[in-house]
This record gives sequence, structure tokens and C-alpha cells, in this order.
Amino acid sequence: MHATLPLLQATEFPAIHRRTLEILQVNLGYKCNMSCLHCHVNAGPTRTEMMDADTLALIPQVLAAGKLHTLDLTGGAPEMHVGFRDLVRAARAQDCKVIDRCNLTILFEPGQEDLAEFLAGHQVEIVASLPCYSLDNVDKQRGKGTFDKSITALQQLNALGYGKPDSGLTLNLVYNPQGASLPPNQDRLQADYQRELFEHFGIVFNQLFAITNMPIQRFGSTLISKGQFNDYMDLLKTNYAAANLDTVMCRNLVSVDWQGNLYDCDFNQLLTLALPAGEKTQGDQPHLRDLLQQDLQGQAIRIADHCFGCTAGQGSSCGGALKEEGVAK
Repeated sequence: MHATLPLLQATEFPAIHRRTLEILQVNLGYKCNMSCLHCHVNAGPTRTEMMDADTLALIPQVLAAGKLHTLDLTGGAPEMHVGFRDLVRAARAQDCKVIDRCNLTILFEPGQEDLAEFLAGHQVEIVASLPCYSLDNVDKQRGKGTFDKSITALQQLNALGYGKPDSGLTLNLVYNPQGASLPPNQDRLQADYQRELFEHFGIVFNQLFAITNMPIQRFGSTLISKGQFNDYMDLLKTNYAAANLDTVMCRNLVSVDWQGNLYDCDFNQLLTLALPAGEKTQGDQPHLRDLLQQDLQGQAIRIADHCFGCTAGQGSSCGGALKEEGVAK
């Protein structure tokens, strides 16, 4: 796989700094039941990196110490970690919102037969990847049979109340472009998804998040192989919108890798661009344990050329577009 970091380090992206930390985004490991082209984590069934028990035990402590309101669990498939459910229970016991970044097909893996009921029982917000509302496009990007499984999973979640008004169970979907292009307008695309999924499958959901593909890991390597890397970077830079800087996710989120190391975002994590060391961190690589005592507010954020992916066009974050019809959120 081609390395993309050497092509990204020299950058004219503007300096930005952190605000109050609110969200702890934890990557529990890179093992996944799928291998998707757009995956910036390069996750898959053969990956073995998984968070150990001691590091996992730090997470509820950090949530309490920092009075953080959201635990955002990702992977790989975070549900494949043996400690996933105990971690969810611990965070919910602190009245912390829990987000599960779910690929939907995980609901049909052996041992996960009751996963949907578990998530509903603990009011876990689901952010589910569904790159299109048509079978051909989804299976092309994520493998044959993925679309049918995803639809069945969404129907199962709907039956439990997910995505329905006043249920308290939030179901958001994620769209990624299939190639080297920016996502279309999120609001209009959401309307298309809602119409098509309801008319054909009776499926409802809360929001659609349109997320830009990052020129790193598997997707970045593919761009290099096809000779499209420079053109894609030009596309991101040409569509740079300064207003998006105010609401990029790294302002109030910190990313934790499977070893407990800290990064400004999960893209920096996969590029091994560590969170800058602060006065209270122990060593050059800031760690989850440092958050028991460290305040990150005001700290500089590590930047490189891939940051243009979050600020191009309508903007892109873990919560989808940063603008609606040209107005910053």
C-alpha cells in the first residue's frame, strides 16, 4: 500500500487550536468483518490490533474526570471487541451519550444475534454506514450481499424503535462518495435517501451524514495507484471554505487509538500524527491516562494537507456536513 503522509506533511492549512473537550472518540481496534475501499482505517477481518483490558478500564475514568458528554466508539467494527458491551454499560451508567459507528452487517455475525436489542436497551445512538440507497452501488463499494444485509439490519433496528419519532433511539446514516469527488449537498441527499428507503423498504432514519473521503490509507493509496492523488488534493483545496474551520471536529474531540494514544482526530491517528505533547503529559506520546489530569483547551492541533478534506465545500466531520445551504452550523 502506498504511503500518503509524505505527500501531505507540507501544507498551507491554517493553524487552529482546541476548545473545551466534549467528545472522546475511541477506536477499540482495527478488526472488522468487512474491508471497504473508502475505509481510512484500513480495517478488515485479518487485523489483530485490539485495545487491552487495562486501557479499556481507563475510559470510564476519563469520561468522569473530564465531565465529557459523549463517548464515540469506532473501529474496525467496535462491536467485535470483547469489552464493547461492558464499556457501553459503564458509560451509560454515568449518563454519558454513547455513539456506535456500526457497519450494519455486524448484526449478522456469530455471537451478535442480540446486538440490536442490546444497543436499543442502552439507548446507544447508531451511526450506520450506507454509501448509497441502491444495491449495485453499495455492493460495488462494500462487497456482494452487503446491501441486502444492510437493509435487513435497518428494518430490524426500525422494529425496535430506532429512527422513529419520540422513541429516544437515534439512527443516523453515513454516505461516502464512491470515488474522487466531494459529497453532494447533504440536505438534498438526505431527502433522496429518506424517499427511496421508505418507498422501497419502509425504512426511516433521523439524519444522513455526508462525509468526504480522506486521501489516506486504503483510499489514498488507491488514488496514487490510479494517478488521481494530486487531482483529488487540488479538488479539496480549490473548494476550501474558511467558515468550516469554526466547527471542525478536532476543536472539541480527541481520538484514542487501540493502544490508548491520543490524536486530534481519527485521520491523524491513522497517519500517526500524535497529539502535541502538553505540560502535563508523560512522555512524547500523549496517552489516555493523561486526560485524567490534562486540560487540552487552547492546545495547537496537528495539521497536514488532508485537513482540507474537512473544510472543502460544505465541510465534513464525524457528524456529517458542517454547513447547511451555505450557512455554518
